[in-house]
Amino acid sequence: MIRYLLVAIGGGAGALMRYIAASAIMTRFGGVFPLGTLIVNVTGSFLIGFLMTILTERFHLDPNWRLLLVVGFLGGYTTFSSFEWETHASVRAGGLRTAMLNVVASVMLGYVAVWLGSMLAGR
Repeated sequence: MIRYLLVAIGGGAGALMRYIAASAIMTRFGGVFPLGTLIVNVTGSFLIGFLMTILTERFHLDPNWRLLLVVGFLGGYTTFSSFEWETHASVRAGGLRTAMLNVVASVMLGYVAVWLGSMLAGR
């Protein structure tokens, strides 16, 4: 039962953090491009690379930390479904270039962030 509670607590905190971060970014920078979602996805990618390396390779911590931080928090924080919807909405609105930029930037920067997080945690 504790595992479900850890995922729920982490997921709620991650979803709240996603809302706060994405809203603040869009309020500050605005525009057509979904910058808030991109930044959330890239920072989430960095954090998953960092945390999974710390939790599973470097310190071999209790698996409950992975449930709380990775499955819960990062599962609630990252916004892949929002990313997909915003890409679809851009295409429907005639913004194929914006949509493709969103896909390429999210995937490439997300991968670089996972790699960087893993490298920093592995030191």
